[in-house]
Amino acid sequence: MSEEKKRVGMIGTKERYFQPEIEMISAGDLADLQLKRLQETVANCYSNINFYKNALDAAGISPKDIKSLDDLCKLPFTTKQDMRDAYPFDLFAINVHDNVQRLHASSGTTGNATVVGYTQQDIDNWGDCFARAIAQVGGGSESILQVAYGYGLFTGGLGAHEGGIRIGATILPMSSGNTRRQVQMMRDFGVDILACTPSYALLIADTAIELGFDPAKDFPISGAILGAEPCSEGMRKEIERKLGVTVVDIYGLSEVMGPGVSCECRYQNGLHVAEDHFIIEIVDPKTLLPLPDGEWGEVVFTTLSKQCSPLLRYRTRDISRIIPGACDCGRTLRRMDRITGRTDDMLIIRGVNVFPSQFQQVIAAFPEVTSYYQIILSREHTLDKVTLNVETVADFDFDEIKKIESLQHRITAELKSNLQVSVDVKVVEPKSIERSEGKAKRVIDLR
Repeated sequence: MSEEKKRVGMIGTKERYFQPEIEMISAGDLADLQLKRLQETVANCYSNINFYKNALDAAGISPKDIKSLDDLCKLPFTTKQDMRDAYPFDLFAINVHDNVQRLHASSGTTGNATVVGYTQQDIDNWGDCFARAIAQVGGGSESILQVAYGYGLFTGGLGAHEGGIRIGATILPMSSGNTRRQVQMMRDFGVDILACTPSYALLIADTAIELGFDPAKDFPISGAILGAEPCSEGMRKEIERKLGVTVVDIYGLSEVMGPGVSCECRYQNGLHVAEDHFIIEIVDPKTLLPLPDGEWGEVVFTTLSKQCSPLLRYRTRDISRIIPGACDCGRTLRRMDRITGRTDDMLIIRGVNVFPSQFQQVIAAFPEVTSYYQIILSREHTLDKVTLNVETVADFDFDEIKKIESLQHRITAELKSNLQVSVDVKVVEPKSIERSEGKAKRVIDLR
């Protein structure tokens, strides 16, 4: 099947929608819907969750004080530590034995896990949000959806699965791992939509090529919904070229719902937020004051439809902005920009704040290297040392020492110019950086 035929559904003039009555809602109707649901959410939190009753009482706010969307700023923030402190079920508005259909949780590697519960209605709403993403990449009820996110406590696999159910697609629940079998099933079953992390999509593409296939020509796959980790524009283009697909970025976090909180459309110019289910704010991470559209800051979400685990003004620590203006796809739901980093996992290197995604953006400009990289943090005496391992493309002449040294020097200079930090760049041979069948481990901190 030619790439042109595969992508005709994505490049045609007719946009595909799953819930046009919501995705193209007027500003006035959306505001009315959000206010109604916000009032219900605050009342639910106040009546059924002691943490929120105490926090609202301390702020001098009651549910009847929420009379307009402008009153949102009166509500207290919620943090991940609040959720950890409430482990396991103290932030549930419903008794875990009453109508709670599913539990998800974080790994808890840095403390108690953050636990989120879902009623059947919560799961249905989640499925609707992910189904919109499937439509936005050109999928529908006739699609075969390969879910290569991990299934389990991580929300990725089951979130994509629910989206497939809601849109009526045929679902191939591969989970992550066994990459050769992923390729075989993708080819043999005629998969047209792939859902996984960007790094795993690239590994699937590279494995297919190693096995002698040209996925862009030989496979019917036409769209990929990728999330859970940063993906530079260079990495996106590499995946699109190797698989012959349109890639859209999907965003979500388990504390708020899971994947589907927002997703790009085929125009790839920002992620449409599911504003019927969430209110997004961008705040200054220092002052916590709301910022106007277009300005970068910390993303804050308030859930509007969650029955079991509602959250008021949850600080995600993710850095983004609201993109002003309308989207060419016709959706009226506002767009957030792709995440550029986080306020709590930024690297502080000799006093300079740097996000791992900034390294990715720099190396994406060098065609001699792939999207596989790893940042090693260590100490040399009392000073921080940063080593960046980058992997060359297959046809790079690794026997030419001068070419290697030149490439290392150019990348080092570009990093110094852009990030204002000194980095020891090591160019390594193809396939020498460990591949991940899930979320790539980009940073190793040995300090």
